[in-house]
Amino acid sequence: MAVPKKKMSRSRTRRRKAHWKVAPPTLATCQQCGAKHISHRVCAECGSYNGRVVTEV
Repeated sequence: MAVPKKKMSRSRTRRRKAHWKVAPPTLATCQQCGAKHISHRVCAECGSYNGRVVTEV
């Protein structure tokens, strides 16, 4: 069974973990009003989703 010979230093561990970053959310264009909104969510401007009005604004 493979076992590390030495303890990994904090700086080495943190250097490896430093590359995990949060990506900005992908924005889609509304089909009704043309406003930008988060994908797979109701448009905040006109209240439509997938080409039809879901909520009243």
